[in-house]
Amino acid sequence: MIPPALPFFVYGTLRPGGPHHDRYLRGRTGPAEPGRLTGAVLYDGPGYPYAVAEPSGVVHGDLVTARPEEYGKLLVALDRLEEYVPGDPRSRYERVDRDVVRGDGSTVRAWVYLAAPAVAARLRSNGRRIADGDWRARDAARTRAEVRAPRAPRAPRAPRTP
Repeated sequence: MIPPALPFFVYGTLRPGGPHHDRYLRGRTGPAEPGRLTGAVLYDGPGYPYAVAEPSGVVHGDLVTARPEEYGKLLVALDRLEEYVPGDPRSRYERVDRDVVRGDGSTVRAWVYLAAPAVAARLRSNGRRIADGDWRARDAARTRAEVRAPRAPRAPRAPRTP
């Protein structure tokens, strides 16, 4: 059974400009619009973020709406990407429907991939939280820091012998 055709709230690698956006969303969705998910916080993962339910948090991202003819295929593709299998305790994420706040302040119900319970528990105990809830801003801050960081001097090479 295909669940209701809700938009998707994306907050990491699926956002426009992210490494998975073009592969999974380009041509399958309409334009992205800014949004924010309340009741969740963001944790740094191994190359991608995890949103974890927490009443006082906010996660920044984008809302994308699948084209009707692409919805079923897109849902399957995103579930596979996010390693979500309904009812499987080994899933990394769970797909849940949540209210997301649009840029104009209105809300819309959307699919969100939240960290599965076992993953969320590990992140809460020893994960690295992204304080402002914005994966893109975290990437930009890292890039700025890398540009500013001086390179370590190279060790002198041993002279070549003929």
